[in-house]
Amino acid sequence: MSRLLLSFLRQLSRLPFSVLYAISDYVLFPLVYYVVRYRRGLVRQQLADSFPEKNKQERQQTARRFYHFFCDYIVETLKMQSMSHEEMRKRVVFTGMDEMLEQLEQEGKQFAFCYLGHYGNWEWMASFPLWFHEPWEGGQIYHPLRNKPMDEFFLNMRSQFRGTCIPMKQTLRQILTDRRQGKHKIIGFIADQGPKWEAVHHWSDFLNHKTAFFTGTEYIARQVDAALLYLRVERPRRGYYTANVEIISLHPKEMEEYEATERYISMLEEQIRQQPELWLWTHKRWKRSYEQWLQRNQK
Repeated sequence: MSRLLLSFLRQLSRLPFSVLYAISDYVLFPLVYYVVRYRRGLVRQQLADSFPEKNKQERQQTARRFYHFFCDYIVETLKMQSMSHEEMRKRVVFTGMDEMLEQLEQEGKQFAFCYLGHYGNWEWMASFPLWFHEPWEGGQIYHPLRNKPMDEFFLNMRSQFRGTCIPMKQTLRQILTDRRQGKHKIIGFIADQGPKWEAVHHWSDFLNHKTAFFTGTEYIARQVDAALLYLRVERPRRGYYTANVEIISLHPKEMEEYEATERYISMLEEQIRQQPELWLWTHKRWKRSYEQWLQRNQK
């Protein structure tokens, strides 16, 4: 059944954007928002907790805009299967890339790690290797899916733009292998998920919550002397994105512990507050609380 569904989705991806966005507006949005009511309660609660300064009407408007974007994200991601490199470069423009690569080369860097969040169409950000020149390669950390056909589907889709997909649990091993082989890589880390209890090492104030964040990005960066970057994503109009590459640090070893993580958190929150509907509010971001963590560590 999974393979039949994936075959149907591949055919659907060949439809023009105008038809896919019509599907988003007149099929997916009513279905997701009104019929299935997909995590509407969760989205509204997280918006209320994150933006107590906004009134109920403002938060409900944000929720509706989010669901409209979420449906666009679905059809945009579906469309990736049939998008050429040329079309993707027109629809996602990376700025600051040449200057960043020049700085990395001047500093003699072999690796750079790029922080980003579930903001905008993060799947389309897999196209960033299209903007590199030799010897630079691209990679991205991902969490393998249990459903093998679906896992293959996303792997093929994400790797078609010259990037390699690195399973999360093999991150350090793969990077050390790449270092021995003399490769030059820029690797994307989507770092706004909630870590499991055993991986919680740092809490920060984020969107009016005490929030745990992954710290592995800066930890590995210290091990291999990788530069740390941030990808500032914007959506100027439907179906088009800009992604500006900003340098957090060329020398993370010189930073205080968790300082790089805090900078990432601050930059991401700034973007979310500017245009909150572009963040993934259906994700249960705060299912593990700081109070629970304190209780666990007192035992």
